[in-house]
Amino acid sequence: MSKNTGSNKTPQGGAFGRFIRGIEVVGNKLPHPFWLFVLLALAVVVLSAFLATSGTSVTYMAASQKAGELPKEVTVPVKNLLSYEALRPFFSDFVKTYISFAPLGLIMVMMLGIGLVEQTGFISALMRKTILGAPPYMVTAVLAMVGINANLASDAGIIFTPAIGGAVFKALGRNPAVGIIAGFAAACGGFTANFFVAGTDALLAGITESAAKGMNIAAPTHPLINWFFLIVATITVTLVTTVVTEKFIVPMLGDEGASRDSSALAKHVLTNEEKRGLRWSLWAGLGAIILLLVLTVPQGAFFRADDGSLLPRSPLLSSVVPILFFLFFFVGIAYGFGSGTLKTASDVPKLMQNGLQGSLSFLVIALPASMFIQLFNASNLTTILAVKGAEALEALNLGGIPLLLLFILLCGTLNLFMISGSAKWLILAPIFVPMFSMVGFSPALTQVAYRIGDSSTNIISPLSYYIPVVIGLLEQYRREGDAPVGIGTILSLELPYSLAFLVCFSLQIILWYVLNLPLGPGTGMFM
Repeated sequence: MSKNTGSNKTPQGGAFGRFIRGIEVVGNKLPHPFWLFVLLALAVVVLSAFLATSGTSVTYMAASQKAGELPKEVTVPVKNLLSYEALRPFFSDFVKTYISFAPLGLIMVMMLGIGLVEQTGFISALMRKTILGAPPYMVTAVLAMVGINANLASDAGIIFTPAIGGAVFKALGRNPAVGIIAGFAAACGGFTANFFVAGTDALLAGITESAAKGMNIAAPTHPLINWFFLIVATITVTLVTTVVTEKFIVPMLGDEGASRDSSALAKHVLTNEEKRGLRWSLWAGLGAIILLLVLTVPQGAFFRADDGSLLPRSPLLSSVVPILFFLFFFVGIAYGFGSGTLKTASDVPKLMQNGLQGSLSFLVIALPASMFIQLFNASNLTTILAVKGAEALEALNLGGIPLLLLFILLCGTLNLFMISGSAKWLILAPIFVPMFSMVGFSPALTQVAYRIGDSSTNIISPLSYYIPVVIGLLEQYRREGDAPVGIGTILSLELPYSLAFLVCFSLQIILWYVLNLPLGPGTGMFM
């Protein structure tokens, strides 16, 4: 690494260093997400009993679900969750509440498909093919593009991208530390950007759907509700990552290096079997797309609605998850048999099973989370908070854009203390989806604003379990005489990316808001 790494430019001490250490101390005091949701559920139960006893309620004008009917005045009291009336259905529906938890089925099905393409080696081969095939001057941009889309593979993509970034930069005679830092920024900070639909989209949409249905909010909540925004954000983040890397990180770390190392580069070149696997997967992917077009384009096609339309609702949109599953399934099988990672048909379910292992922690957390959301909705506290929150926001006279920016900053700040994106959204969605719907924001707009704040500060959270991985990678290339790499090194080098992501994401959502552009298929900005 460059002699500059670990110098006084990194926040090892001073006010900023103390601030970071303070965040780490506070964050470490938070319980595991499992126990956090248990405590939240208990708090909701106790709070509901107290507020119900004190007669807390709200009165508001509720829109009718029947066309032509005028809004009616509705009074909603807090429901005592310690009463027999509330506790009996809670226990009798305990299993049903868990298995009907919207994100549960979505993430299981998506991870079965994504797990297969990951376990066969398709994603790794595709990323290496993309990076190694680029000319040297385009490596930064290509690394950023691949890293952003690598969140398709979740943890694997976040770990793989900085690793391959360091190796490729070193092989090209550039500072490997620059490749590691840029790769980590793109892969971990680009979770609100992707050309494709990832498991994260299905997971967050499932949580959004649960929050919307709890308040009878009739608006699209399918996994593609933010897809148009994500596609453009992919280009935005690629450009931002490239500019920050070349204009800020390279001057900080230096980019002098040895001559181009062909032997190191050769270690990451695709084998003939991997190349054959990619060709087979390409044909399988094209075949799947052609089949989808045949089932969608003609009038009266299978995936069209009864009236022949595709938007805003149709079998195509309601079948997004199984469509993606089968796409991943056939592409993964084609690559596996083409590359030789799959030998027999019995290997397919084995690799799908391995792909589910990364979801086990979510399955555990989903149990108390589903109970918390069910109790929260049953208590009517969502309605109380939504109405009171809407009244408070109205009293502040905040316009749409200031409100969005305030929410983005809130989510970005919370992300420093709680790094799990799904855990935070499980807490925030039941509050803000209903609350923002009352000021005209669609669930899709609320979700994408959350994703902006969450993504922008991923790379500067001292509690991130990826930071030790990045430290290890930087230590691997550290030269004799260089200062040791610490958490302050990582946070200081990633901070320019984080600020740039936050600003550019915010500018993009402002542009979307002003022009009232669709966030996804059949998904508008407003209710």
